[in-house]
Amino acid sequence: MASFYQAVADNKRHSFFIIVLFVCFISATGYILSYSFDSQFFLPIALAYSAISAFSSYFLGDKIVLSLNQAVVADRKNFFEFYTVTENLAKAASIPMPKIYVIDSPAMNAFATGRSPQHASICATTGLLRELNRTELEGVIGHELSHIKNYDTLLMTVVSVLIGTISALIHFTNRPSLINHKDDDDNHNKYIFQILSIFLIIFAPLISRLIQLAISRRREFFADASSVSLTRQPSGLISALQKIASDSAPFLQASKATDSLYINNPFKGQKLANLFSTHPPISDRIAALKKM
Repeated sequence: MASFYQAVADNKRHSFFIIVLFVCFISATGYILSYSFDSQFFLPIALAYSAISAFSSYFLGDKIVLSLNQAVVADRKNFFEFYTVTENLAKAASIPMPKIYVIDSPAMNAFATGRSPQHASICATTGLLRELNRTELEGVIGHELSHIKNYDTLLMTVVSVLIGTISALIHFTNRPSLINHKDDDDNHNKYIFQILSIFLIIFAPLISRLIQLAISRRREFFADASSVSLTRQPSGLISALQKIASDSAPFLQASKATDSLYINNPFKGQKLANLFSTHPPISDRIAALKKM
């Protein structure tokens, strides 16, 4: 396994390259759609969305994620165990204590967000806080703090927000006011671009999702291992994951745009969601933990 310092450096580089990749992909998509639909608006819209998304995902990504999932601030008095577990483990991890939030839901789940350890938040559902004992909660919080320390939160926030950019750009193809319908029979290349545009309209969201899936699954295994390194108790996280896996309560507040951030897929009851889940199966994660 790579060292923690190497993981941090790798995630910083991944974040940068993913931003560049998405900006290039969105720009190319905008150009092809502009040419295909005889509209000068697609490319500038694509460029504007790319720039705004890159900026907002870095500076406002955590606020967007918390808002999408209807999270509220958790105070020390009402969520004492959540607060003290996070405080103690943050000290052990040598990072600032993140802000903590809760989602009023019977479902058992949690996530971390924020661009750096200095600008991070951890959020848990009330169902998770109610069902886990302190040792199990330490395993979950250790997992989320590991995402923060290793800059996974920045990486996945960037990916989540930019996926929304692709969806918005494809949506503009359904806006007649942005499209000119002039004839251009002399330009044979246009038919090639039209074929490419159809391909992008169908497959661009899927390509973006597959990128998110590959990155997220790898980081979940690493965060599990990092949690054990932090808490020195693999049994706590194993027990917590077993309880989370058996939980059947619906998670109505969860957003599909940010499901990769959670410790477990919040849409696990849906067959199609399971097929494209950004999380490895919990059974595989538990098996890996038992080997430690």
